[in-house]
Amino acid sequence: MDAIKKARLEAAGIVFGNAEDFLELTDTERELVQLRLRLSDKLREQRRKVHLTQTALAKRIRSSQSRVAKMEAGDASVSFELLLTGLFAAGASRKEVADAIAS
Repeated sequence: MDAIKKARLEAAGIVFGNAEDFLELTDTERELVQLRLRLSDKLREQRRKVHLTQTALAKRIRSSQSRVAKMEAGDASVSFELLLTGLFAAGASRKEVADAIAS
């Protein structure tokens, strides 16, 4: 969006921000969202690295393909424990998980 259009919209009362501001997340909540997304991204990367389908990973963790899809999408209904279970079932090491958390 160009600066002129943005200025016109702001003059009309439109407020620009991001999802975190809109949802009024605390710093702690923001960190947890970021952590969930990093672990989800790492899970997808690790699964692909070892040439597993979502269905094959689901069998390893005794779950469903749709649950793995939710895990990889960072769905809030997925626990951190399940994300970690998926990562380890896909062959990620503790160091790889720690690196994903620290990134």
